[in-house]
Amino acid sequence: MTDQVKRPLLFLDVDGPLLPFGQGPQREPTAAAFHPHLARLNPEVGFRLAALPCELVWATTWEDEANAEVAPRIGLPRLPVVNWPEPSTEHEHEDQWFGLHWKTRALVQWAAGRSFAWVDDEITDADRDWVSLHHHGQALLHHVESSRGLDDADFTVLDTWLRAR
Repeated sequence: MTDQVKRPLLFLDVDGPLLPFGQGPQREPTAAAFHPHLARLNPEVGFRLAALPCELVWATTWEDEANAEVAPRIGLPRLPVVNWPEPSTEHEHEDQWFGLHWKTRALVQWAAGRSFAWVDDEITDADRDWVSLHHHGQALLHHVESSRGLDDADFTVLDTWLRAR
């Protein structure tokens, strides 16, 4: 693959998409887990993410801790990490006015024009509208229900969109 032809990025949030907040037998915390919520991870999700035609990137407040605590539990290698900039008042008023998620600007900047998909449980139409106006590549902002996390329907949407790039 040449530098000119890069696979799309897939920005991954942890809380909600990978660590669902709902109940279920596979989601009960165990004493063995370093962080009790890590027991909610579905180990199959990592293999499904790795099979997608994209470059996976952590886009989570866990930052590099996602590589230490989440990736090994779901079978992923170390991934690049979006390190969030310090809060700034430069765009705060505008972002609040538009209802923009605090991650949106940083992800568009990180992508630098490259096509990307973003999975998060806090994405809204305001984020989709802003990205469509300010990002020069293609983008899919995919909302995942935090009560269930990534499921078959989400993987179908992601796989279809990524393969069309």
